[in-house]
Amino acid sequence: MSILNESLAGRLSDFGRSDKAQAIESSEPENNLSYVRGSTHLPLRYITIPQLLREAVSLFGPREAIVCPQQDIRLSYYEFDRAVDELASGFLAMGLQKGDRIGIWSPNRYEWVLTQFATARIGLVLVNINPAYRLSELEYALNKVGCKALVTARAFKSSNYLEMIQALAPEIEACAPGRLRASRLPHLRALIVLGEASEPGVFSFEQVRTLGGPAQQLRLPAIEAELGPDDAINIQFTSGTTGHPKGATLSHYNIVNNARFVTDRIALTESDRLCIPVPLYHCFGMVMGVLGAVSKGAAMVFPGEAFDPAATLSALEAERCTAVYGVPTMFVAMLEELERSPRNLTQLRTGIMAGAPCPVDVMHRVIARMHMGEVTICYGMTETSPVSFQSFSDDAVDKRCETVGRVHPHLEVKIVNDDGRIVPVGVRGELCTRGYSVMKGYWGDQEKTAEAIRDGWMHTGDLAVFDEQGFCTIVGRVKDMIIRGGENVYPREIEEFLFTHPKVSEVQVFGVPDEKYGEEVCAWVVAKPDTSLDGEELRAFCNGQIAHYKVPRHIRVVEALPMTITGKPQKFIMRDQMAEMLKPGNSPA
Repeated sequence: MSILNESLAGRLSDFGRSDKAQAIESSEPENNLSYVRGSTHLPLRYITIPQLLREAVSLFGPREAIVCPQQDIRLSYYEFDRAVDELASGFLAMGLQKGDRIGIWSPNRYEWVLTQFATARIGLVLVNINPAYRLSELEYALNKVGCKALVTARAFKSSNYLEMIQALAPEIEACAPGRLRASRLPHLRALIVLGEASEPGVFSFEQVRTLGGPAQQLRLPAIEAELGPDDAINIQFTSGTTGHPKGATLSHYNIVNNARFVTDRIALTESDRLCIPVPLYHCFGMVMGVLGAVSKGAAMVFPGEAFDPAATLSALEAERCTAVYGVPTMFVAMLEELERSPRNLTQLRTGIMAGAPCPVDVMHRVIARMHMGEVTICYGMTETSPVSFQSFSDDAVDKRCETVGRVHPHLEVKIVNDDGRIVPVGVRGELCTRGYSVMKGYWGDQEKTAEAIRDGWMHTGDLAVFDEQGFCTIVGRVKDMIIRGGENVYPREIEEFLFTHPKVSEVQVFGVPDEKYGEEVCAWVVAKPDTSLDGEELRAFCNGQIAHYKVPRHIRVVEALPMTITGKPQKFIMRDQMAEMLKPGNSPA
């Protein structure tokens, strides 16, 4: 190993040996106020994504970087790096330049990760398009940020992407590839289709990979020298409950550092093999997963285009993965699949569970059945790149379930009341975050940016509370709070209580309009397999255990809850459907 490589290896290795004691000491609340600061004993790194990849290649080049069993793809870091330069050269040959926005609309595939790094290589801003988007959502996203090119899968599940694009831009059938002029998509010039493409007006992905030549390859070093860590490099649309989604704009600096700190807390190294069944279009997949793995030289394993419990377990076993990411519902599905078809998962040790609270029972089963004794919990949001709190791998199980851990390095977090004043420890209020991870802003929306970021503080809209040790508990959303007859009701409290019923698998609590009280408490519940459950049984369970005004007046037992593609419950859909059912003449059953 060269002197340079030894230096890099030492720096990355030191970063991985996080001093938990120092981190904990620095993250405890000050003066009994709900204000915490993350440790600063490990420095932030002022580098770009291409620099991060180059370091990984120099240190871990022969090691496996990417495994996609479904696509029969297996590449080392050396091979992946060459493929990145090849595709980046193709983008240059198409006429794309630093700062241009290029969308990607695809489920989890090798090409997604390749596009992620090839765009960063030449300073293109990658725009993540939700695979579940339909016509109006796609049109809005592409036009909002002015996408000049779009990389797209041909189809996924019930969505025919190519047909939808042709419906929005019928002009594509009469143009040469890269020469699109569409009235409804005025910025879009090029469409790149994964796989073979025989349709008029489009490039195939493989065609773009061969477009570049020596001239473009020679331009790459000069272009990279012009890139800055503070440059915008990624736009992710947040799924709001009302109105249009907002394009959170993230820099190299934001996501490179967050990825490193996330994987520090699970002690990821080049010896690990990380299974990533969570969506790449979301920070969980592309930042915590991909960039986190690359920051440590770990192998990335993608079990399929979308989460499937059987395929994920098969990949965990066959590839001898040591870590896996998922939301709690994914882990529940894997545990149920393990009951039907046992696998050898003894090589697993860690991972991340995020996106929703983890019931204690699920955590215990994940540790026992999946051998993930070092699994951690995370909390964050797209606008903070995303993680700001995470448990340590050896925190007590109750702390990993009832809280979201302690503050991340180099971040400040405060909890404030309606007047903006910091509340005492133990008092709930709105969580606000400040530091390197806060986004650059919402693309093309100064008003929304100013509403969210005030004096450098990102106002999350989440209700939280700190304990004396600095552990943070998320207790709901500011806008989720139910006001019933003047009483403030926090859905999370009721959800946690209902989770203790032995027949309850999933539950969401929200408010619905009521003439007498203004709002009434409503719960949607999913029963555990092979059990029967009804509203009266649950109401009887609540009586005498929680305050009468917290007992749900309306309870609906459903087969499944409406979820986002990342596994987050969509309360606004439940609320709208329930409000419609409760109208006179309709049945809530």
